[in-house]
Amino acid sequence: MARKSKSNLSELYLEENKDQIYENALAEVQSFELPLGTTLRSVYDDQPNAHQRFMEKLDACIRNHDREIEKMCNFHHQGFVDAITELLKVRADAEKLKVQVTDTNRRLQDAGKEVIAQTEEIIRCRVQQRNITTVVEKLRLCLPVLEMYSKLKEQMNVKRYYSALKTMEQLEHLYLPRVSQYRFCQIMIENLPKLREEIKEISMSDLKDFLESIRKHSDRIGETAMKQAQQQKTFSTALQKQNNVNYGRNMHLGRSRILESKNDITLKRTFEDDDEHEEEVLTAQDLVDFSPVYRCLHIYSVLGDGEIFENYYRKQRRKQARLVLQPQSSMHETVEGYRRYFSQIVGFFVVEDHILHVTQGLVTRTYTDELWNMALSKIIAVLRTHSSYCSDPDLVLELKNLIVVFADTLQGYGFPVNRLFDLLFEIRDQYNETLLKKWSGLFRDIFEADNYSPIPVANEEEYKIVISKFPFQDPELDKQSFPKKLPMSQSVPQIYIQVKEFIYASLKFSESLHRSSTEIDDMLRKSTNLLLTRTLSSCLQNLIKKPHIGLTELVQIIINTTHLEQACKYLEDFISNITNISQVTVHTARLYGLSTFKDARHAAEGEIYTKLNQKIDEFIQIADYDWTMSESDGRASGYLMDLINFLRSTFQVFTHLPGKVAQTACMSACQHLSTSLMQMLLDSELKQISMGAIQQFNLDVIQCELFASSEPVPGFQGDTLQLAFIDLRQLLDLFMVWDWSTYLADYGQATSKYLRVNPGTALTLLEKVHRGMKDSSKKNNIFAQFRKNDRDKQKLIETVVKQLRSLVNGMSQHA
Repeated sequence: MARKSKSNLSELYLEENKDQIYENALAEVQSFELPLGTTLRSVYDDQPNAHQRFMEKLDACIRNHDREIEKMCNFHHQGFVDAITELLKVRADAEKLKVQVTDTNRRLQDAGKEVIAQTEEIIRCRVQQRNITTVVEKLRLCLPVLEMYSKLKEQMNVKRYYSALKTMEQLEHLYLPRVSQYRFCQIMIENLPKLREEIKEISMSDLKDFLESIRKHSDRIGETAMKQAQQQKTFSTALQKQNNVNYGRNMHLGRSRILESKNDITLKRTFEDDDEHEEEVLTAQDLVDFSPVYRCLHIYSVLGDGEIFENYYRKQRRKQARLVLQPQSSMHETVEGYRRYFSQIVGFFVVEDHILHVTQGLVTRTYTDELWNMALSKIIAVLRTHSSYCSDPDLVLELKNLIVVFADTLQGYGFPVNRLFDLLFEIRDQYNETLLKKWSGLFRDIFEADNYSPIPVANEEEYKIVISKFPFQDPELDKQSFPKKLPMSQSVPQIYIQVKEFIYASLKFSESLHRSSTEIDDMLRKSTNLLLTRTLSSCLQNLIKKPHIGLTELVQIIINTTHLEQACKYLEDFISNITNISQVTVHTARLYGLSTFKDARHAAEGEIYTKLNQKIDEFIQIADYDWTMSESDGRASGYLMDLINFLRSTFQVFTHLPGKVAQTACMSACQHLSTSLMQMLLDSELKQISMGAIQQFNLDVIQCELFASSEPVPGFQGDTLQLAFIDLRQLLDLFMVWDWSTYLADYGQATSKYLRVNPGTALTLLEKVHRGMKDSSKKNNIFAQFRKNDRDKQKLIETVVKQLRSLVNGMSQHA
């Protein structure tokens, strides 16, 4: 029972629960916010009969709503009927009102048509009046803009670009902002940048034309500037020389004559220059129109591109500088090439200096200094290279003058030129080298043309002519009557004159170098020393070594060098006179002529000794001895007598030589003759000598000794000259006397009679004599070997040979 009641309760609970679910589902269906899919799914998915139950619940709910609607309609129905009745009553009144309003509107419209027309006319007139006033006001604003734009166009047409830029600036900042809303103003605003670019292009084109123009005219500008600088310097120098025209009248006659001629020429040039100065002086501005530069600079400055313009100008000028500094390959051939090169450079920097002083900031002093330093380095390198090709001293001198004018011109414009003057010192060395080469040829020509004989003078006039060329003084010669002969040959005064000409030529280069007289004096002395010690000395050495120069010529050369050496002090005085430097008060360099001519004399003396020996050798070579003769001829050989006669005549020519030179030559000749005769005896090809040949040879040596004792050259003391033949004499005496016992006994003693006879020499000659004796005995008698005397002599010779060999061996071991 209890179980049954419990089950009924659970069924009841389930029924109530299901009803609640349906109620919730209906509430969800009536709601417009929630989706129906989930609700309907929950109803259909619950139980098999849930759909039917839900539909029943839904029908019940619909019926309840219908009842509520019906109740509400019944409640408001009477009010609705009353409202419809009232609306029908108002309908008739509304129709009447509509007709009245339409009639009134028609009558009002008819009455207001004329008013409306008049009002519209008034409105239209007032709008026109307002528009006219506005147009007048706007035209007053636009007319200045149009006038300025028209002015701009006119300025562009007449190429007044700087004014045009100012007009543009006024348009942009003052006029156009007032009327910027108009389209023509926008067109103007768009055109102004184009006009600026056009002005920039036109001004840049003018600048390029200007740069091309100054590139073409730079040589003319430079030539004019250099000419003006040279005229100013010449004028100042001429005035100074005119004030001192009488200075140095008492100097050397030749110098006075040259100074007077130079003064006359200088004054003449000065007067000519004065006439030229009276003409209008042209400047760079007269030759070139600089307005394109100013115009372009102002234009770019106004446009705010001044820095761009400066960089472009400097870049282009640097390129032109490099072109100007590039020389022509053949520039070194003529002075015109150098002049054109310098003129272009001067013209370039004159233009830069003008731009520096008339513009602000386009070029600066720092820029010009930097450009000048670059150019100066290039110029120095070019001049070093091209001047090294110059072999003509006149061209080098003209180059130096051009460099001086070039330096003075640029120095006048404020450019430092010290390095150019330093370069001139290098070129001076090269100039001296070209002078030395030229004078070397002159010296060779003088030596070739000389006859190497004393200068004959027939009368006083000829004597004075020679003395005017060369400072010769000889009281003894002055006492002699004409005609007479000067000791030196014709080349001496010619050499002296050429040395002075060299000094003048060297002085020409030293002028205008801004150096003191002391420095010029020192330079002249150094260059003259080079001429003497190198050029003249070399020419003398080559002359002495020439094959055609004989002993007579060599003697004359020694005499010439002696007189040239004595003339060196006059050359020093000559240099002091032309430089106005005293040799007493200033430590000046001395000329090295003493050593130069001493060396030449020593070379000539050595050549005399050599040629004498060669002549002796020539006579020795024609000697024809019969080394197997049984007896001598009783007289000296012919070749030797000819040799002695030659030596006598030769030494007579040596009378004008210094005593020691003649004595040395004579002693050298005798010693060489003695040595040659000794070598003839000891010749390895000579195998045997007879005693007859020894006797003949002894006769020849006696003639040599007689020649030595006859004092062919004065000044020898006693028998000094005969000692040259002492070795031969003792050797021949040993064989002629056959005094071997004495020789062997006294050998090595200071008192030995045959002290100068060497054992080896004696052994060699004895072996040759021994072979000669054997050969002679065989020819004379086949039984000579059985003679007792011959056998004893043979044994003696063999014994002496053994002893001599032992002496020779002892000497070699000792050595």
